[in-house]
Amino acid sequence: MAQTTQTDWTKLVTDGDLVKDFRNYHWEGSFFDYLDIVKKNPRVARNAFQRMYDMILSWGTSSYVEYKKNIIKYNFFEDPIEHGKDAVFGLDVPLMKLVHFFKSAAYGYGTEKRVLLLHGPVGSAKSTIARLLKKGIERYSRTDEGAMYTFKWIDREGTGDNILGNAQEMPCPMHEDPLRLVPEEMRARFVEELNKGNKTEYRVTITGDVCPACRYVQREFLRRYQGDFTQMLKHVKVQRLVLSEKDRVGIGTFQPKDEKNQDSTELTGDINYRKIAEYGSDSDPRAFNFDGEFNIANRGIVEFIEVLKLDVAFLYDLLGASQEHKIKPKKFPQTDIDEVIIGHTNEPEFKKLQNNEFMEALRDRTVKIDIPYITKLKQETRIYEKDFNANKIKGKHIAPHTVEVAAMWAILTRLEQPKKANLALLQKLKLYDGKTLSGYTEDNVKELRKEAVREGLEGISPRYVQDKISNALVNDKSGEIGCVNPFMVMNELEGGLKHHALVGSDEKRREYRELLAVVKQEYEDIVKNEVQRAISADEDGISKLCANYVDNIKAYTQREKVRNKYTGQDEEPDERLMRSIEEKIDIPESRKDDFRREIMNYIGALAIEGRTFDYKTNERLHKALELKLFEDQKDTIKLTSLVSNVVDRTTQEKIDVVKTRLIKNHGYCEICSTDVLNFVASIFARGDVKRRS
Repeated sequence: MAQTTQTDWTKLVTDGDLVKDFRNYHWEGSFFDYLDIVKKNPRVARNAFQRMYDMILSWGTSSYVEYKKNIIKYNFFEDPIEHGKDAVFGLDVPLMKLVHFFKSAAYGYGTEKRVLLLHGPVGSAKSTIARLLKKGIERYSRTDEGAMYTFKWIDREGTGDNILGNAQEMPCPMHEDPLRLVPEEMRARFVEELNKGNKTEYRVTITGDVCPACRYVQREFLRRYQGDFTQMLKHVKVQRLVLSEKDRVGIGTFQPKDEKNQDSTELTGDINYRKIAEYGSDSDPRAFNFDGEFNIANRGIVEFIEVLKLDVAFLYDLLGASQEHKIKPKKFPQTDIDEVIIGHTNEPEFKKLQNNEFMEALRDRTVKIDIPYITKLKQETRIYEKDFNANKIKGKHIAPHTVEVAAMWAILTRLEQPKKANLALLQKLKLYDGKTLSGYTEDNVKELRKEAVREGLEGISPRYVQDKISNALVNDKSGEIGCVNPFMVMNELEGGLKHHALVGSDEKRREYRELLAVVKQEYEDIVKNEVQRAISADEDGISKLCANYVDNIKAYTQREKVRNKYTGQDEEPDERLMRSIEEKIDIPESRKDDFRREIMNYIGALAIEGRTFDYKTNERLHKALELKLFEDQKDTIKLTSLVSNVVDRTTQEKIDVVKTRLIKNHGYCEICSTDVLNFVASIFARGDVKRRS
């Protein structure tokens, strides 16, 4: 009987790195040990904005030029922490503005006294950005580079003065920096000493006071030791601070509720009635829970979800918290805080704020950053490919261009109609996506963006598209055939408009349906092109056609005759063949001689250099040859016979070759390659009917 090997589970839970990390996170030392750490590495004393800015930069950057403007791309927003789970695509310019806000705040240029407000339509990644920042600063606090410290009070001997009550330890409830324990009179000397030899970009500063509870305890210990600061410090134990949203340490989140249930104590803390009996008064700071969102977010970040839906009384709390970095807990003096305040809101609430003359103070203390919808097709497609790909969708194939056409429609709903009469909305989409269009330069595209002030702030959200792709994946039809194609998704997109809560008018629904028709037409062109390439992917066929064309234009330009390989007779150059190729790339009759001489001069120049002519080096000619070969082979393959379901064996073999090319080169499966060939066949059949009529 074979002996089974048992897993040694203890090895999994005694990982050396995990134990080492645990020890680092739970480091403890004296106040003077901490001063040594700050002296050696002044960055541990950074404020919340400096940490946030450095955290973003710690993941690195790259840059690129767009419309003659240098754009910095911050790798952090690709979510390297969770392998792209919360990655933000296509918003490099708004994210640059966001990082500039943090940079200005980090250097104390004024934005550290403002509320950061992310403003944009629903589903534009505002919450995702806030979630990323919280996740990033939490992770950063666990690294050596982002290490930070707080302290707790200890009184294990006690002298009967009951400073810590019945406990022997009391952690600082607001995770204050130990440097705040230094009395005002000593701070200048401490700061001067700590900054000697400081080569970092930030000076060590000591601003603000400890929280009311720590202030009380510090005062009582000083009283015990008759003002001896050194003796008081023996009761201070400095410890590593690791931020954690789940443990409510340094990261807070506030979500508005209905007006009856809103209570300002959720922001600034409340009385602990159980401890009143122990301490004898509700104004004793030790009997107060400093556990409001502002309190627990100290040293980190607090997020206000739908911030402008808050009751006005709450918004007043934001004024002091942003400008003065102070909050006012009930029955206690103003308390210093050090945290990033970030809120996000949708369009209707922001308009309400603009129209509310009583909220001028908040408007004045707010830095608004627009987070619009994406207007670049490649980036919008990435959003859906992240959720709908072969790794996540098991047992079903998503046909090529399915996600692309959904993204295309979503972007078209967000674009403003161009003011230039000769530019269609679809052409504008292509220009934004980096495609070239005759007559349009980078400056023209830049101008298009400038004139569209509200572009990206209206239209269909990615969530709607994601929902409809999901519907297409689970409906009965896709279950039967095992493949989801673009038409299934487009039908879902169109069908859902009737009940879409954010599409309020019939006129808007009609406009969105018309845009779907534009996308369907574009999809027809894309797949026709793809099938054409698959049919004309015969390299030998193109080479022979090219050789034939070159023989004819050579004879034509040199006023000679062409030897017919089959009859052996000299004949006039085949004008019909030459024009059938040239017309494919719109060479007019009046310019045919110039084009033919251009090709012959090019071939002659290559020959002088000892090189052989290859049609692939001439893009226009290559395209013309492909289209001509497709036209010739289309009839031999008889794609249109697919429509009538009468296909002979020879034709079927040729069709199978095309299908194999579609599968191998373009990502189709057996099912959707058959479907797309049938679809393109029906288009050609329609064209044949039109020509006959």
